[in-house]
Amino acid sequence: MTAARPSATQRGFTLIELLVALAVMALMATMGWRALAGMQQAQEVNQSVSDAVLTTEAGLNQWTTDLDAVQELPATRAMEWDGRSLRITRRAAPPTEGVTVVAWTRATRQGTPQWLRWQSAPVQSIEAWQAAWAAASAWAQGTESPELRAREVAITGLEQWQLFFYRGGAWSNPLSSTGTPDMATAPDGVRLVLTLPASHPLAGSLVRDWASGALTGAGQ
Repeated sequence: MTAARPSATQRGFTLIELLVALAVMALMATMGWRALAGMQQAQEVNQSVSDAVLTTEAGLNQWTTDLDAVQELPATRAMEWDGRSLRITRRAAPPTEGVTVVAWTRATRQGTPQWLRWQSAPVQSIEAWQAAWAAASAWAQGTESPELRAREVAITGLEQWQLFFYRGGAWSNPLSSTGTPDMATAPDGVRLVLTLPASHPLAGSLVRDWASGALTGAGQ
């Protein structure tokens, strides 16, 4: 028997063909990597947007919780706005621990204006409340105290903010009201107007109204 000879049409890949195949594979790998990188970047952006929105909403919910828990006590102030910060006397959690003083303000941290919240330890005497009230004021005025700064929480970036109180059937600027308001009594309503920076997903004005549980039948 004679051995079968390979067909004259059978041949291997030439060097040029191998180089072309490798170049195509490299191009496909690069395109695939760019697609994966783009997907990862989009996921990071979406996560960042989601975190910013959720953090802001959590801050607004805490704001409402603080106002819902406002406490009116003899020889104390329930709520006071000085144009820079809002201080609140609120029930502690749990209420058996007394009350706490909470303050909200806008201040710069690490070069960025932030909406900040501060809270004292629970107090159960007028003297302790006075000390906590003064500490909240000192913190809002920018006192560089590690003890005071340790009690603050940064909520979100903030360009500006405004407050309006609802008293006597109308909204007004707490600082422009005629006469001296009774700070021992909380207003019937509080309107919060936040101006969020352009970098925030909810950039622009954000309004949150709060009404006291005792307020009935009044429009907001």
